[in-house]
Amino acid sequence: MKLATLDNGTRDGCLLVVSRDLKRALDVSHIAVNMLAAIENWRSVEPQLQALYTQLNAGQFDGSLAFDPTAVMAPLPRTYQWLDGSAFLNHGELMQKAFHLDPIEGADITPLMYQGAGDDFIGSRADIPLPSESLGIDFEGEYGVIVDSVPMSCSAADAAAHIKLIVQINDMSLRALAPREMKTGFGFVQAKSSSSFAAVAVTPDELGDAWQDQRVHLPLQVNWNGKWFGHPNGREMNFSFAELIAHAAFTRKLSAGTIIGSGTVSNADRSAGSACISERRAIEMIEHGKPQTGFMQFGDRVQMDVIGADGQSLFGGIDQRVVAAD
Repeated sequence: MKLATLDNGTRDGCLLVVSRDLKRALDVSHIAVNMLAAIENWRSVEPQLQALYTQLNAGQFDGSLAFDPTAVMAPLPRTYQWLDGSAFLNHGELMQKAFHLDPIEGADITPLMYQGAGDDFIGSRADIPLPSESLGIDFEGEYGVIVDSVPMSCSAADAAAHIKLIVQINDMSLRALAPREMKTGFGFVQAKSSSSFAAVAVTPDELGDAWQDQRVHLPLQVNWNGKWFGHPNGREMNFSFAELIAHAAFTRKLSAGTIIGSGTVSNADRSAGSACISERRAIEMIEHGKPQTGFMQFGDRVQMDVIGADGQSLFGGIDQRVVAAD
């Protein structure tokens, strides 16, 4: 099943069921007024939404509308909690090698994770406003999951059942601000602007065989200003989403609607390219002694997409520009 949020002028939008080919959509606000309401009541609303999704794909439902990715918000425009991991160890190892950093003790056993701002997510076609080009503007291609209510100390084995939706994320980073915040030990605030999400969220079954071991076994296609930047595959995620959920829930419960990100998708094979500029710069430093690629400038465009086995976009993709904030 594929779900989206129509921008109807409210903070949380209107819930849509979207056809598999992303061509048609149904307003299902009579079942759940918005995405958060659906996740909070998933057990009761999921069968109803699934029935409508089946009818929509079969062309058996009158009253559908053309699906327009420019008219939707982030699938979950705001939520109680946004937790982002760093589950691809290759990414961290490249950073350590490039900047001559000491390895983080236990990072291969205990996932790295920070808590970001969940109150203002950006839609897949919306501009990304930022205050200055001097901040080291970087995109970060990620996968993520949306969970229902997760009890405290939930095991990884049990956590898998709490994954209700999968999302595609552009987690923007401001690299010039990150070093100071990392040194404080208090986590990111200024270095992490609002994250963006692809147009639709999908249930795990939509991925078919590409959803294995709570990982997305598909390449994330990234283009910057119309040029290929990378296509790293999510299968090399060192910690599964179930393990990330269990880590986050060790000492507290997670409210329904919590989003957990994978961190930058990264592969050991350099031919896969990168999903963020910082990683490419790290590789350039390792290979050439200094970075050769600059960060984003106002007007720059980033596109990200994931193509399924049928050759169609799974999440509706991301296509947006960085612009100067008013």
